[in-house]
Amino acid sequence: MHALGSSHHAPDSVEAPPGQGQARLRDLRDAVRLLQETWSRRRNDGEGVHLVIGQKMVELLAGYGTPWSISHRLHRRRIGPLLAMIEDTYVRRGEVRIVDVGGVESYWDILPEDYRRRHNVSITILNLPDQEMPDDHQCFSFVPGDGCCLDGFGEESFDIAHSNSVIEHVGDWHRMEAFASEIRRVGRSYFVQTPDFWFPLEPHFMAPFFHWLPRTTRVWLFMHVDVGFWSRRSSAEEACQVVDSIRLLDRRSFRALFSDADVLTERLFGMPKSLIAVRRAPDRGRGDTAPAPRGTASG
Repeated sequence: MHALGSSHHAPDSVEAPPGQGQARLRDLRDAVRLLQETWSRRRNDGEGVHLVIGQKMVELLAGYGTPWSISHRLHRRRIGPLLAMIEDTYVRRGEVRIVDVGGVESYWDILPEDYRRRHNVSITILNLPDQEMPDDHQCFSFVPGDGCCLDGFGEESFDIAHSNSVIEHVGDWHRMEAFASEIRRVGRSYFVQTPDFWFPLEPHFMAPFFHWLPRTTRVWLFMHVDVGFWSRRSSAEEACQVVDSIRLLDRRSFRALFSDADVLTERLFGMPKSLIAVRRAPDRGRGDTAPAPRGTASG
């Protein structure tokens, strides 16, 4: 098994590195304890039954900014293939241009500022036009656009196209195909992550097994109860909008979207938690250059 970041070849599975068995056991013990304390907790305040997961459980599983959280540890381990892409590109070109489709600046704290500077990294963060765009600063630039139609950028405009937990939000299968096609087109390499459908805890609502229920059942639940830490909705239309805003993918579907990539499985307690598509650029020799963007991406 390859340790993330130690090889330029993507591993088949993202597991805990050697020597981390005790930490993993501690994570499992903490998770079980918190599940016992909070998993079945319910309360009735006259407005319906609320399904509640305690804040400590949320922090343990999803606290990217919390160093001791499981998500933070997985996040640090996950970026091994991305670091290999950055370092290979810098050796070849002396700079690294990244587009982060649907991303946020804080995510890139995974790369310390001195690392970005030493590798001459520039990061273009693209989000929908209705979102507030910060001013460009340091290595970051911000542009409006739709990840399913990046017609403001030519082929291979970036050394690396990156997306983290976005494709499951873009809409139906047709839009997912368009999103994947644009990622493959604008990036010489790409790194795309999405939660795995078969992990039992739905990662957006933090509600166990919710995403495995039929759509009609999920809509009904959202009209009558709080789901995880999402409040119930007052109408069927609102409930449908929430349910349809997230479409989790399994490995087979994800591989179909990114057929030219290696698909890695990130596991937690032996269960598939996330899927990561990694495509490395072909080696064209030292000093090769990528085409310049055609212009600003439009919505």
